[in-house]
Amino acid sequence: MTANALFYFNANIMADELIDILNEHGEATEDVRLKSEAHRLGLYHASVHIWFYTQHKELLFQKRAENKDTYPGLWDISVAGHISAGENPKTSAIREIQEEIGLSIMDHELDFLKIYPSQKRPAPGIIDNEFHHIYLSELKTPITELTLQKEEVSDIQLLRIEEFEEIRKRPLQNQGYVPHDSEYLDLILKEITNRIE
Repeated sequence: MTANALFYFNANIMADELIDILNEHGEATEDVRLKSEAHRLGLYHASVHIWFYTQHKELLFQKRAENKDTYPGLWDISVAGHISAGENPKTSAIREIQEEIGLSIMDHELDFLKIYPSQKRPAPGIIDNEFHHIYLSELKTPITELTLQKEEVSDIQLLRIEEFEEIRKRPLQNQGYVPHDSEYLDLILKEITNRIE
């Protein structure tokens, strides 16, 4: 294999990672597949969702890169990603935060909320059946000091909770945001509001 071919092979492995397959109850099956295969076949798998908030009642949103296969260019959760095969959810969350926004945090700074099941068809040929491991964390670093992973994230912004509540009154995707279940967003906003002094 040439050096160029090896680089191409490694780049694709990184982009299309191996993930553990779960059953419809979120239990491990001992099956491991490529993420693309899980999405094509609608196989259940796990992800992490990390919501950052500030004591000024702001939420951190990231704008998905234009080359993403789902919801390109739309504003989304602070940080999110798939849990790699054999990886612990909290370890995955810490890794994704470091990769996507360049922020190093300790695991005691992540507050586990719950596991939330989700079934979506975000694009033709993609059936995304996930169990989201949701974490909340207070953002104490100015966003100007964060470093974005350009392959994944094209921009970030802080948005006041009441502003996002106004946005939610109309279809999210029409306003440039990834659509999430109302029940999911109600849970996140309630829990974050309860944590703000």
